[in-house]
Amino acid sequence: MHRVRALLFLASASLAGAAASAQTATDQPYKPIAVKSADGVMLAVQEWGNPTGRAIVFVHGFSQSNLAWSRQVKSDLAKEFRLITFDLRGHGNSDKPLAPEAYRESKRWADDIAAIILQMGLLKPVLVGWSYGGRVINDYLTHYGDGAIAGINYVDATSTTKPGVYGDGGKVMALMVSDDLATSIEATKKFLVACFNVQPSADDMATALAYNMMVPATVRGFLGGRPATYDDVLRKIAVPVLVTQGRQDRVVLPAMSEHTLAVVKHARSAFYEGVGHSPFYETPDRFNADLAAFVRSIPRNR
Repeated sequence: MHRVRALLFLASASLAGAAASAQTATDQPYKPIAVKSADGVMLAVQEWGNPTGRAIVFVHGFSQSNLAWSRQVKSDLAKEFRLITFDLRGHGNSDKPLAPEAYRESKRWADDIAAIILQMGLLKPVLVGWSYGGRVINDYLTHYGDGAIAGINYVDATSTTKPGVYGDGGKVMALMVSDDLATSIEATKKFLVACFNVQPSADDMATALAYNMMVPATVRGFLGGRPATYDDVLRKIAVPVLVTQGRQDRVVLPAMSEHTLAVVKHARSAFYEGVGHSPFYETPDRFNADLAAFVRSIPRNR
């Protein structure tokens, strides 16, 4: 009898544990989605917020992940909008092919954005591109145009590689591609410090270092050296554009955003004093308010 009771107790405990695990799995604040790009690369995508709201797709920067947008997806933006984050190819939980053409061909990046829009059924989303994410958006515009989107928010975003647009904060990026792990880690730590004028908490910085190190050094190396000849593409943009820039950015200088504004004549600007390369983290309240106002200003039938 005691043995039977013991077995029943163990069975009950096992079922309770399984139920608890299932509950934990369904309690995550986002819906995970796997999107397959044209070349077979699987992208880790997350859907947050109001499923009936207007869609906003966030495109993170070099060596980052979807977690960079935590102060957006966990804010009031989620009450109004359908928020889509994802890990770029080679980053986070997305596939990491080790062939250079998987990163150096503009069409691959364009296809990734197109696949997310199509497979998730996004109707005229607004694209938000931070740093390298800006050039990914420009890759998309190069190959698909702006007919399937409603607007663009460039955030300290790459639009050219002409002289005078990059700061000294990016110099350590050359060491981030090192095969020596200690060298790569130290360079990544310095790069992250350069990404902020208002420095993150120690806990947030540790998290950022963790997801930055998920990008193989080889992949980081493949990301560099691509031409950024986007001026002709930028001139053709017809949808509304907001250019957001931290004045104290040490990675992408204000001159980069000034170039974007000079080419995209109808673009609006939002320059943030005392803010570095990551305005969405350093001043999330203002950034979120600016983004919400920008999205609301775009007619739903555009």
